Amino acid sequence: MRSPKLAALELKRFGRGKLPAAALVALLLLPLLYGALYLCSFWDPYGKLDKLPVALVNDDKGATSDGKRITAGDEISKKLLDSKVFAWHEVSSAEAEKGVEEGTYYLSLTMPSDFSRKIASSGGDSPETGALQVRTNDANNYIVGQISKTVFGEVRNAASTNASRGFLDRIFINFSDLHDKTAEAAKGADDLKGGISKAKQGSKDLADGLKDSKAGSKKLSDGIVKLNQGSRDLATGSQQVAGGTQVLADKVNGIAGDLRPFFKDNGKSIQDTARLVADTSGAVRHNLDVLVKTAPTAATGARKAADELAEIHRAQCEEAEEPDATACPPLERAKVTSEDAAKIAADVNTLVTNQNGDLKKLSTQLTAFQKQAEALAKRAPTLDDDLASAVAKVNELNTGAKKVAKGAQALHTGLGTAQTGSSNLDTGVGKLKTGAENLDGGLFRLGDGSAELAQGLNDGVDKIPDYDKKDRDARTDVMADPVQLASKSLHAAPNYGTGFAPYFIPLSLWVGAMVAYMLIQPLNRRALAAGASSWRIAFAGWLPVAAIGTAQVGALMAVLHWGLGLQMAHAAGTIGFLALVTCCFAAIVQWLNACFGAAGRILVLVVLMLQLTSAGGTYPVQTSPGFFGAIHPYLPMTYVVEGLRRLITGGPLTPVWLGCAVLAAFTVGALALTAFTARRKQVWSLSRLHPELSL
Repeated sequence: MRSPKLAALELKRFGRGKLPAAALVALLLLPLLYGALYLCSFWDPYGKLDKLPVALVNDDKGATSDGKRITAGDEISKKLLDSKVFAWHEVSSAEAEKGVEEGTYYLSLTMPSDFSRKIASSGGDSPETGALQVRTNDANNYIVGQISKTVFGEVRNAASTNASRGFLDRIFINFSDLHDKTAEAAKGADDLKGGISKAKQGSKDLADGLKDSKAGSKKLSDGIVKLNQGSRDLATGSQQVAGGTQVLADKVNGIAGDLRPFFKDNGKSIQDTARLVADTSGAVRHNLDVLVKTAPTAATGARKAADELAEIHRAQCEEAEEPDATACPPLERAKVTSEDAAKIAADVNTLVTNQNGDLKKLSTQLTAFQKQAEALAKRAPTLDDDLASAVAKVNELNTGAKKVAKGAQALHTGLGTAQTGSSNLDTGVGKLKTGAENLDGGLFRLGDGSAELAQGLNDGVDKIPDYDKKDRDARTDVMADPVQLASKSLHAAPNYGTGFAPYFIPLSLWVGAMVAYMLIQPLNRRALAAGASSWRIAFAGWLPVAAIGTAQVGALMAVLHWGLGLQMAHAAGTIGFLALVTCCFAAIVQWLNACFGAAGRILVLVVLMLQLTSAGGTYPVQTSPGFFGAIHPYLPMTYVVEGLRRLITGGPLTPVWLGCAVLAAFTVGALALTAFTARRKQVWSLSRLHPELSL
């Protein structure tokens, strides 16, 4: 018996009663439970967000900026209520928190009390970011929280754009102010250039002056060195003088100690004696003057008298014939005496004549001595007091000498410091001279730089924009929202259900094949017992399920298209591709059931789970753990999902043709394995007669 007849006989079993017929109908409609119902529930959730209850809390108190009232919270609330993105409920903060916690609201959006103030701060000194507060509760629904992030992201961008408009408008207004201020700065730079030229001349004069100061400081340093050496000698000499005055003071004090009692007790005697000496000195000086005047006359008279006596003596006694014996001896003595007197007078006259200068000096000295004696006589009563005063002055001299010595030493020390300071001054003036020369060079460069600055500022004035209100408004609109998302979706899916259809449709067809082989034998037992060809047996078990699967495809796609509104870019191609898919799935499920028996049903579920997790039907397989990415290319549902996406939403059909080839290969391979299994099943064994597990 041929395979089609065997398949027909298998299907005729479902017409032998109401229950088998009902089972066949249920089998045909089973994919609808997975495909149509799933897609119906997920068909367009984003289009019905306006049915989600969401709390809206507006605590914003508003703010004032540049004299303008800002109520950002009210503006956003109005736009949200008008947009009807969610089913908004305006409530208080406490009600919103309680509602989200209890599940009354899926989430809440709160505009805090300082929302407008923070937005207005963008133009102030301390800008702050205004925060929209979103509260979700994943215990209510996790997906709603994810959807809200996308929706509220757009709300935040819109609010940020509005806030940026005012800030940017102030920036463009400030451009005009900057233009004017830059013009003023350019004029100031021109003035600065002139001032720097004057400063350069001044720095040159300063450098020349410091050059002279350097020479002067060198001379000052050398002079202080010499002065310091002299002060050292002065300090040494003053120390010696101080030592001498100390010795003098000691001696004077010692002598005064001896003389003062004598002066005190003999003042009157000293006065009388001094007066006597003064009188005697006066008399001697007077007689000395008389002597000087009378000595020549006396000498002449004495000589004349001596000569006369000699002549008388010669005449009376020597030449007389009869000298007078009585008179001659006395006359002889008189002659001798007069001769002696004449000689003495002559000697006195000679002495006076020869010593006239000395006598005059002696007279002068006697005059002075007389005055001194008179002065002594006058001061004799006060000699004790005068001596005490003199001693005091000597002591003062000694004290002063010590102070002079100490001051000279201090002067020497100070001049040593001054010598160091003058040396440092000389070095410092040298550095100042170098610095002044550098300053002169720097001012030269500064002059060039100021010229460039002035030129640059003048050029910059022309480059700084000066916008009017129309230009400001246009530029503010662009910069507040500079990037527009020009989104273009190639072969866009119109809704959520269309996007998930390539995933749920093969799932339902696999389940349909799995349930079909729960009702239909994978291998016809009569054919096995009759020893029919293994390929004929394999086809006989596969064709009924393939036919049922094709009918399932028709029923499922009819409901999806006319019931849910699924639009397909390639409707005929989709139907044909799904027919191949259901034939492939039927072949794989047949082999698993035929080869492994009762355990095969479990393996069918395992293979289904592996395909669902690795096909990339929801999220890209790259986001899954590595194991699923590794098995992704080796399972048929991978190619089914890729092919259906192109057939339903459009695009190049290369994945479709690749999928057809892979599915055909899986189908042929599974049928070959089933035929091999049928060949083995024609040989009976104890394990077949008494299986370990049966379902």
